[in-house]
Amino acid sequence: MDSLPAVVLAAGEGKRLRPLTHHRPKPMLPAANKPILAYVFDGLIEAGVSDITVVVGYGRSRVQDHFGPTYRNVPLTYVVQEKQLGSGHALLSVEDRFDGPFLVVYGDQILDSRIIGDVIEATGEGAVTLGVLDHNRVEHYGGVIMDNGRVVDLVERPTDERKYRLNAGVYGLNPRIFEAIRNAEPRDGEHSLIDALSWLVDTEAEVRGTLTEGLWVDATYPWDLLEVTRDLIQAGVVGESREGRIDDTASVHDTAVIRDPVVIGADAEVGPGAVLGPYTCLGENVTVGSGAVVEGSVLDSDTRVEPNATLIECVTGQGVHIGAATTVPGGPGDVRIGNRVFERERLGALFAARAHVGGGATFVPGAMVGPDATVRAGARVEGTIAGETEVR
Repeated sequence: MDSLPAVVLAAGEGKRLRPLTHHRPKPMLPAANKPILAYVFDGLIEAGVSDITVVVGYGRSRVQDHFGPTYRNVPLTYVVQEKQLGSGHALLSVEDRFDGPFLVVYGDQILDSRIIGDVIEATGEGAVTLGVLDHNRVEHYGGVIMDNGRVVDLVERPTDERKYRLNAGVYGLNPRIFEAIRNAEPRDGEHSLIDALSWLVDTEAEVRGTLTEGLWVDATYPWDLLEVTRDLIQAGVVGESREGRIDDTASVHDTAVIRDPVVIGADAEVGPGAVLGPYTCLGENVTVGSGAVVEGSVLDSDTRVEPNATLIECVTGQGVHIGAATTVPGGPGDVRIGNRVFERERLGALFAARAHVGGGATFVPGAMVGPDATVRAGARVEGTIAGETEVR
């Protein structure tokens, strides 16, 4: 089949990634110094898609201001979901744009053009098509049960022993999906695209899965951003050599130690005697002071790490300040997200946007510091610190 028009669902907040999404939506979080949504657009364009509609909602100005009306010379049409009432509800906002097959992808999952291209190729006028992958972590995402290529069950985060394949979140749809969204029972007031697809399966509509392969990574929780960065580097998406991963405007002192692989963004600075990497990403205008050690970490733009600090397995938001001789020894640690505790996750600490840490502070693995919070010099921090609070 020729290429299809595509809808990118990018209206959600990403609540499980709080506090990183406190001021911006999940699709705009950085992965190796580029918004997640940019990788989605890249995959679509490289698969031949030239008609892209983007459904925006939470933090929509961050999306529209960054990308504007075009991306790589492909026009972007924005449609606003005024209330975030689920992925199905978001899709209803573009109902009047389609009278034939179209493609739907999520704006917060990174996937390459092979997956998209395979779904386009398998999509016909009558059937609904899902891209599915063989994946070893289906229980964390969405599972698909198929029988001779036909989808017979869709389960979110499956826990039983059946042979599931991963729902890659790429769909070749037709206008009947809008009827399905309206007929599927909402849950907690939200209309889910998965529930609409399940309704089609239950009514014996033709819903098929096409087995595909290619890079697929998703950040569900804050510590996943560390793994996303690792996956992108290993796949060569952000450059296959050191030179390709370090911006020409970055400054790395001759006595700094770079343990590949690392990614260093525009105007970043690495001071004398600093040790960087492996699997570390510095965003635009990040400063790592003399003698500091940053390993296995993702530091967002305008973060400043003062001399002799040690950061292992850390994630920062924008504009974070880490004082001299601060110590984050790395995970594993227990991390609280809402009312749920995740045990032994590989997260040294998370610092949300504009958090300020004084010199000599120490962090217990799994610590999370909210936006605009202040940690005074010498403090010991464990657990979750709310935004705009002070720790002495």
